[in-house]
Amino acid sequence: MRRRVAFAANPRSGAGRGRRAAEVALPILAGAADVEDVTGADAAATAAALAGAVRAGVDAVVVSGGDGMVNLAVNAVAGTGTSLGIVAAGTGNDIARELGLPLAVEQAAAVVVRALHRGGRRTVDAARCRIESGGVRWFAGVLAAGFDAVVNERANGWTWPRGHAKYTLAVARELPVFTARSYVLDLDGRVLHLQAMLVAVANAPAYGGGMRISPRSRMDYGLLDVVVVGPVSRWEFVRIFHTVFAGRHIDHPRVSLYRGACVCVDSLPDQKGIVGYADGERFGPLPLTCEAVPGALTLLA
Repeated sequence: MRRRVAFAANPRSGAGRGRRAAEVALPILAGAADVEDVTGADAAATAAALAGAVRAGVDAVVVSGGDGMVNLAVNAVAGTGTSLGIVAAGTGNDIARELGLPLAVEQAAAVVVRALHRGGRRTVDAARCRIESGGVRWFAGVLAAGFDAVVNERANGWTWPRGHAKYTLAVARELPVFTARSYVLDLDGRVLHLQAMLVAVANAPAYGGGMRISPRSRMDYGLLDVVVVGPVSRWEFVRIFHTVFAGRHIDHPRVSLYRGACVCVDSLPDQKGIVGYADGERFGPLPLTCEAVPGALTLLA
């Protein structure tokens, strides 16, 4: 019996790689399954279509794009048992890379096809996040709630420049004025009050195109890691950040590591306005409560 697959792509991801990847992947998938392309006019329409396909009982959801596109799919399938296939076609592709999935389109599509027919499945954790409005969002990678999130918030307010240049410019604008913020962390009921330049809640090791912000994290042990960079000078902060791609920043004396199954990140009342980003997507202002859900995702792998 042929499998039913809902497919969606982000045509704008990776400077057009998402569109080209979809053109390559769709015929490969269609040769092995009944595939419906549910890509919407925008992210909200695509998210609604994916969720609708899951409710309708498709065997799998397959997406082509970057981490943001993967996040749309994660929010559709997490906790449902519906399988997820990933054809990486973004700029960073951190989630696909950490899962050991191919970054070449043909190979990634072939992995999905083999898994569909041979029953290849792998379960990993995801983080369920309760936002201030009362809603729930899921993420598979890393939630940022410090300098990195502030940079994202500034960059996303600009229509120009595009791509990495926008984030480089946002870093240049934020760094000279950024100072440590006051946070309240609740780690499984243990409450910490601290000053920090950066706070990241990690279900996976990397974000931002290979920055190994939490190199000890794994996606299958039922806990979240929290990385905190304490108050440092701006130049020391830059120096620390230069070591993130190798994961060596965790050896710095101002970097603290925590772990918990349920993590709430909040800021003091006079410092509201910090917005959290997860898998590169805007989740909303603090407080954000993140819970590790073991085996929430079933991957075609």
